Amino acid sequence: MKIKVKSTKRFVIAALSAVMLVTGWQSPDKANAAANAVPSYEVKFLLNADKVLRNGLTLQDQVENAFQIEEPAAKMLVEYFDTKSLTLNDSGWNARFRKKEDKKKYEMTYKKRYAVVNGDINAALDQANREGFSAADTNYEAEIDWGYHKQTLSFSNHKDVSAPKGLTLPSEKEALDLLVSNIPGKLDKTNTPGWGTTALKQAYAHGPVSVSKYTGTFDGLKTDIELWPIVSADGTGTENVVEISFKTDDYQTAASSRTKLMELLEAKGWLVPADSLKTNLVLERY
Repeated sequence: MKIKVKSTKRFVIAALSAVMLVTGWQSPDKANAAANAVPSYEVKFLLNADKVLRNGLTLQDQVENAFQIEEPAAKMLVEYFDTKSLTLNDSGWNARFRKKEDKKKYEMTYKKRYAVVNGDINAALDQANREGFSAADTNYEAEIDWGYHKQTLSFSNHKDVSAPKGLTLPSEKEALDLLVSNIPGKLDKTNTPGWGTTALKQAYAHGPVSVSKYTGTFDGLKTDIELWPIVSADGTGTENVVEISFKTDDYQTAASSRTKLMELLEAKGWLVPADSLKTNLVLERY
């Protein structure tokens, strides 16, 4: 009788093994794991301000013609909130507060960043997934920022509140209160529960910077050129940071158009062979 039971167990185990091989059965944890997020791509290059600006204030005609820019620049005020020791930034987060002149809303963006090492985007997406940033979370937009040398994966959470039309910001306290009251859960729970709220309450406004944004086209893609007049390192003047960028959902389009744009900028003598660090400059100098 015992021999018959053992034989039956062996048969059941063999049958289950066959089913697993045929159907690709996985453990519950693996089967329920969310897929990696699917990022869009934003290609960014720095432009030589001395060669593309007229009197340090507006784009030269040749630049506007090259990118079919026909409208005046849109204006916006941008500031970042962080502590004096840049607690949020050091944990991979940025909290941005922005007001566009033609919009009746304040725009708040909470962004989490992951470095892309040696172009391995999938490895960065895997790491983000392990920390809860997956395709299942529709509250965040995944994007690859693709600069001159490096790529960065970011996840952005956007919040808006009503505001008067025009180029004005609320007081620093009001802006901070809005950022704190709208803080997303992933930021708040970074490191420990409530960490994000505690850090943000200790933050202050870095900025604001009065930004001019021109819109044109390149290689069939909407293309922006932004002028950021940032306080100089010694605090006595202004450093004009000029950045050109375009966005696309397709990797191959991003790669192809990036090469074309780089070649054009190099041929014109407009390209700065470095990655844009405008956010870091604002955080460090204000």
